[in-house]
Amino acid sequence: MSDAKVKGIVHVLEETKTYGQKGFRKRLVVLEQDNGRFTNYIPVEFVQDACDQVDELSVGDEVEITYRLSGRKWQRDPSSEVKFFLSAEATAYRVLGQEASGNAPAEFSGDPNADLNEAALEDDDEVPF
Repeated sequence: MSDAKVKGIVHVLEETKTYGQKGFRKRLVVLEQDNGRFTNYIPVEFVQDACDQVDELSVGDEVEITYRLSGRKWQRDPSSEVKFFLSAEATAYRVLGQEASGNAPAEFSGDPNADLNEAALEDDDEVPF
């Protein structure tokens, strides 16, 4: 199954946040899509080394981000409510309008699920997202 893609204008570019003792890193980029009737805001997460790649982006850039969906189940203790979280995790991006200059998409490597699983083991009382 291939990863999905989303296009939009960078609306928010958060600073990198670090979680847990092992230093799991995450950075949120929010894309804005205006379809004429209303505006969509789509949060996409960059994790670990991919956080540094986002330094090249600026608010207002038109980008295409390749992502995969990631889901997680979380429960504080056996008697508490179960919560489910869904995130769009970036695997690559490219700034649109730069194809002529030969810029290739920025791609990220590694197993992102391993990073999320590692972060989940850090502290069960805090949700890492």
